[in-house]
Amino acid sequence: MLQIEDLQVMIGNKEILKHIDLEIRPGETHVMFGPNGSGKTSLLMTIMGYPQYRVAGGKIVFKGEDITYMPINERAKLGIGVSYQRPPTIHGVRTRQMVQICAEGDVDVEALAEKMNFSGFLERDINAGFSGGEIKRSELLQLMAQDADLLLFDEPESGVDLENISLIGNSISELLQRDFKLNAHKSQKERRKERTRMGLIITHTGFILDYVTADKGQVLYNGMLTCTSHPREIFRCISKVGYGECVKCAI
Repeated sequence: MLQIEDLQVMIGNKEILKHIDLEIRPGETHVMFGPNGSGKTSLLMTIMGYPQYRVAGGKIVFKGEDITYMPINERAKLGIGVSYQRPPTIHGVRTRQMVQICAEGDVDVEALAEKMNFSGFLERDINAGFSGGEIKRSELLQLMAQDADLLLFDEPESGVDLENISLIGNSISELLQRDFKLNAHKSQKERRKERTRMGLIITHTGFILDYVTADKGQVLYNGMLTCTSHPREIFRCISKVGYGECVKCAI
C-alpha cells in the first residue's frame, strides 16, 4: 500500500534524502532508527506532503496512486495520518473541535477521550499548557478520530514520563491493530491476516518496542537507508556499538 522508489529530497539546495526505497505492505509496522539529523523526520514530512521538502527524484505511491506531488489535505483524506514529535500550540481552537475535524463526520469524542484519559482537556486550546505526555495523548486522540490507513509516528516516546508511556504505547499498538489482548482468542495467523493498517515509527529510545510488535526495522543514516532487519536486532546493535559501527556491519 505504500511504495517509495528512489526518493530524493531537497530542502533549499541541500539534499537530505538520497535514493530511498521502502515498501510497507497492508498490516505491516516498520520501525526506523537513526541519529539526530539523519533525515527520519524529513522522510515522514515528505510522505505527508509538506512543501518545503522538495522531491527532486523518485516517487511515492499509496494505495496504487502516485501521491508524490499531492497536497497534504488530499493525502490525509486518502488515509495518511501523522503524530508529530513537537506539534504546535494552536490558540483559539479547542481540542474537541480538532478531533471532530479529524473525524470528518460523526464521532463519539467523549468515548475516545475517556479511552485516552483525556476528557478534562477537550475544552482547552490545542496543546496550550500541555505536558509532553498530554501532547502525545492529544495526537493519538486525533489519529483515532481520523481512522487512517497509514500511521506515521515521529518519536512517540519523546517527552513522555513513565506514567504515560504505557498508555501511549498500548494505544499505538491498538491503533495498529496489534493489541494482543483484544484478539487473544485468535491464532497469530488469523490476527496477521485481519490487520490492514500500516505504521512507520521513528524511535530513538526503543521503548516503543516494549509495546508494539514491529515487522521490520530500518536504519536511516546520512539520508540513506542502510539496512533492514528485525527491529530488536537493530536496536541491540545500536545500543552495543553505536550507529557508525552498526552501519558498517550492514555494508
